[in-house]
Amino acid sequence: AEAVRLVRVIDGDSLLVELAGRREEVRLIGIDAPEGRQEFGDRAREHVAALCRGQRLRLEFDEERRDRYGRLLAYVYLPDSQMLNELLVAQGYAQVMTIPPNVRYADRFQAAQQKARAQRRGLWSTCDP
Repeated sequence: AEAVRLVRVIDGDSLLVELAGRREEVRLIGIDAPEGRQEFGDRAREHVAALCRGQRLRLEFDEERRDRYGRLLAYVYLPDSQMLNELLVAQGYAQVMTIPPNVRYADRFQAAQQKARAQRRGLWSTCDP
């Protein structure tokens, strides 16, 4: 796992971090948060900012390290070892989006989403997105 410093939250599933002295955009693997213009988009971004602000984060990589846009693909861990990707799904701020070959935690994410949906958390509170 690589330790990084958060520079800023781009949206609910993308961060700008400092890694080894360079700024890198990180896309959270396995999830999709609403965009800013969509319902819950701003809320998702603000929630991620509140969770990550001033924190040292750790990145874990899967099979593919970068996407076609050059962004790092990672599972992001908070200092208390909670995985941000899974937490956002569990709290209803993001949906599962599985893109092989990066599927290490896909089953965990699906289970978290089923629970969030059943409990009508976050974006599941109004209707199915």
